[in-house]
Amino acid sequence: MDRLRNVAIILAGGTGTRVGLDIPKQLVKIAGKPIIEHTIIAFSQSSLIDEIIILMTPGYLDPVHAILKAGNYQKVTQVLEGAGPGGTRNDTTQLALAALGDQECNVLLHDAVRPLVSQTIIEANIAALQEYQAVDTAIASADTIVQVDGQLSGGVRVGEDQPVISDVLPRALLRRGQTPQSFRLSVIRKAYEFANHDPDFTATDDCTVVLRYLPDVPIAVVNGHERNMKITEPIDIYLADKLFQLTSADTPAELDDDQYRAALEGKVMVVFGGSYGIGSDIASLAREHGAIVHTFSRSATNTHVDRRSDVHDAARQVLAESGRVDLVVNTAGVLPRGELAETSEDTIYQATEVNYLAPVFIAQEFYPYLKESRGSLLLFTSSSYTRGRSGYALYSSAKAAVVNLTQALADEWAGIGIRVNCINPERTATPMRTKAFGEEPPGTLLASTDVARQSLSVLLSGQTGHVIDIRREDGPPALAQE
Repeated sequence: MDRLRNVAIILAGGTGTRVGLDIPKQLVKIAGKPIIEHTIIAFSQSSLIDEIIILMTPGYLDPVHAILKAGNYQKVTQVLEGAGPGGTRNDTTQLALAALGDQECNVLLHDAVRPLVSQTIIEANIAALQEYQAVDTAIASADTIVQVDGQLSGGVRVGEDQPVISDVLPRALLRRGQTPQSFRLSVIRKAYEFANHDPDFTATDDCTVVLRYLPDVPIAVVNGHERNMKITEPIDIYLADKLFQLTSADTPAELDDDQYRAALEGKVMVVFGGSYGIGSDIASLAREHGAIVHTFSRSATNTHVDRRSDVHDAARQVLAESGRVDLVVNTAGVLPRGELAETSEDTIYQATEVNYLAPVFIAQEFYPYLKESRGSLLLFTSSSYTRGRSGYALYSSAKAAVVNLTQALADEWAGIGIRVNCINPERTATPMRTKAFGEEPPGTLLASTDVARQSLSVLLSGQTGHVIDIRREDGPPALAQE
């Protein structure tokens, strides 16, 4: 049996009234992009999604078309007007269903203002549709859920607007609904056919329509995530912006040896900081699977990444020897420790130049070659980028800058196909770390080979603009040091 087409429908028919705006909230920018664009990106990056249809607030189709043109989002096939101010979400859903034609498919209905939907959630919905015809996304509640009803408490009338508790509901059986809500097209259409003949029909979501009008169709529930928040109130805009800044993306599935070889055979890779540690392991793993790898470092090739001329010469050397560049990795770095007030000017310059200016130089010098190959650039940050710590002022601030550089370059280069991502490994056993902290207890550090394998998976993935955390799955906790 052929695989059913998976169609994501992005429901963007809302307005900005509740967030105090005169434009639809899905057009508000967070993390450098309109909210709806983040949502489009999430579904575009899923290899499981075949097509995207957008239902937009009437009168605002032109801004969406401009977003699509600039971002080259080729999976989007239709941009339609939603039901408008006089309609409901259910009306907008039915407009989308009507645009799908007669061929059976899987339909993922998603709120445009949930821009932090993860690949894991998308994949879970599609996987559940292999067995079920209706799927909801939901999360457990950490709070006690109370039911309010009536205006009397103990026989005494309370204020007109004061609700009272009528029941405390069993939290273990309750979930908070999110989206996507996913269906076989024929099922959700049939549910709405019944609903449209009911004069008392009301529903706030699409699973409710199936539950009420096709009660024999079981609705599976897959796990959502707290990050998959809906932007509704003014504070949500602020919170979502911070989540985009701090939240790690899903780590791509690790490839097996055959997949690594298929992806790397004949590809030209450049690794800065490739003489030891993570950089050396990435280079070795890539070579094992057929890549042509050029490594540069201060110790092995006298390449100083903080000197633009050295980076330029490295690029020209690779081009002369291999004729192209497909993949570029920078793991070079220094780890200065100490209070800033006592840090020498030489240390300040060295730390800033190696940890921040070097990625800038590498990005600039390799841009024309990565543009030609539609290649991938991989940078490295540290967990300290989320909050500066005493004794690590230079290191933390530079690593935060690398994260912002990654996100900015991903935006700048999205239209030409260059992918830029950033790895944030947990404390890893490398010579640089041993030099800074000495020997540490076994099992408290990541193996650099594990980081290398996952880094290669990110480098070869289709995603861009992401910070990917790499963590140990077991073992004792790492020491409370950077």
